[in-house]
Amino acid sequence: QVQLVESGGGLVQAGDSLRLSCVASGRTFSSYAMGWFRQAPGKERESVAALSASGDGLLYADSVKGRFTISRDNAKNTVYLQMNSLKPEDTAIYYCARSSSTSVRGPFNSWGQGTPVTVSS
Repeated sequence: QVQLVESGGGLVQAGDSLRLSCVASGRTFSSYAMGWFRQAPGKERESVAALSASGDGLLYADSVKGRFTISRDNAKNTVYLQMNSLKPEDTAIYYCARSSSTSVRGPFNSWGQGTPVTVSS
């Protein structure tokens, strides 16, 4: 079973930037689409961004378009989420996930433990 480990979360101020990392175990990282999800207190988990196995297919939630960027480094089995111009509304636990296919449509069925992001106003 794949193991995903997120890092990079923390407490920042509105307008700041933060970069999340997710390191995946296994030997077939490049064969799967990867995604970032988040869950705010009292809210449902939502999709933030996704990246196809090839790195050419991208999907972003409307709320983060123009501010967040997902990328991957297959040589390091790592996916990143660069978050700029952070807003208090971005406060949530952020989860890394792996798709069962190459598609950004998923389904995403493997999850990391989550890393908290808190944005103060």
